[in-house]
Amino acid sequence: MHDGNSVPGDALVVFGITGDLAFKKIFPALENLERRGRLPAIVVGVARGGTTRDELVARMRASLAAHSDGVDPEAVRRLEAKLQLVDGDYRDDATFASLRKALDGATCPCHYLAIPPSLFVPVTGKLGSSGCASGARVVVEKPLGRDLDSARTINRALQAVFDESAIFRIDHFLGKEPVQNLLYFRFANSFIEPVWNRTHVESVQITMAEKFGVEGRGRLYEELGAVRDVVQNHLLQVLAILAMEPPVGTGPEAMRDEKMKVLRAIRHPDRRGIVRGQYRGYRDEDGVGTSSDIETYAALRFEIDSWRWADVPFFVRTGKRLPVTATEVMATFRRPPQRLFDEELPPRANYLRFRLGPDRVAIALGVRVKASGEAMSGRETELFACNSNADEMTPYERLLGDAMRGDATLFARQDSVEVSWEIVDALLASGPQAEPYDSGTWGPTAADRMVERYGGWYDPPAQGGCAP
Repeated sequence: MHDGNSVPGDALVVFGITGDLAFKKIFPALENLERRGRLPAIVVGVARGGTTRDELVARMRASLAAHSDGVDPEAVRRLEAKLQLVDGDYRDDATFASLRKALDGATCPCHYLAIPPSLFVPVTGKLGSSGCASGARVVVEKPLGRDLDSARTINRALQAVFDESAIFRIDHFLGKEPVQNLLYFRFANSFIEPVWNRTHVESVQITMAEKFGVEGRGRLYEELGAVRDVVQNHLLQVLAILAMEPPVGTGPEAMRDEKMKVLRAIRHPDRRGIVRGQYRGYRDEDGVGTSSDIETYAALRFEIDSWRWADVPFFVRTGKRLPVTATEVMATFRRPPQRLFDEELPPRANYLRFRLGPDRVAIALGVRVKASGEAMSGRETELFACNSNADEMTPYERLLGDAMRGDATLFARQDSVEVSWEIVDALLASGPQAEPYDSGTWGPTAADRMVERYGGWYDPPAQGGCAP
């Protein structure tokens, strides 16, 4: 077992090297890591299906051509020279004997399981019985199960072979620069803390909108739905970053402890706290049943039973086939205690808005300023800070680099995964049927009633610039 996080990884093993995720995300991340000198000397891809090494190298080149903004030819040459292939069945001892030989005495390999969750348990067991897990770390892709029971089964299998400190549960969303920016902004600026509480904040909204549909993933999506796909991991983690107390210390466990406290404090929503929707046409997708009740949209109300956030609702909304693709946080502040000016007020007097992509990282403070003229009346404006540069470090590059270094800050811990599933299981057990909505709209009208008394939903604009 690996009993600490300070030893740098000396080998990287990618299970599922010929898969879709590897083609879209992992090969570009490996090239970036090699370019920065952060890839170890031993890189092994494991695949099943009779692939040759020449075919693997050709697939890598095609991936870099399709998904990289520009490659360093020298880095690609070095990566090609390092890349080894172990081809064989994931349940066959011979495959893992070949892997052990390829590891060539590495003392701290990092095994990345970019494979379906149904294979996590058998592959983990074979890593243990073959000796490939000695001193190693393991990185597992989401979804970690599809409910609390299956998550616990996977966690038990992982912990039978690896120490918890050597298990890295990946969520690429947490590796994104905008989400990092949200965390940094909260704790690097002293003016936020005095107002970041129930006394000053009236409500918080988190919206993750996608303009596209399931894009051929109908069969997989039938196993998930919007709540399992992005609420259980991405959006509950964003909520935790927004609501957590300042960590005691700078280590990864201090940060993860505070997130865990928030998740434990979330009151399980009742039936009125969830609206489920399904875009019209979803049932015509390949692999989707004609009477499917899987939600492609969800709007949720969470209450956090803590001293800081008592009675402040956190509204979470996500959906496919919405008008835009954008993720934003909108924290609305309470109105001034007295109305000194005789004027009609907007739904939100003051707010703090975070744009978490995909086009830019932006932070905006919504304020009222006096409109020009004699009357004491105002207009809304935003104090706006924006970085529209492309993310220099991709999420997978960041997360794989962190895992090889043993930095667990951006990875989910067993207890937080299981508490998140408890919340989601309760939501889905009590949730109503999915209501149909038209593509290009903001979802079922029932969701509007949820936020009526809080000024309605804030709909992110197509571009992350100043709101109209």
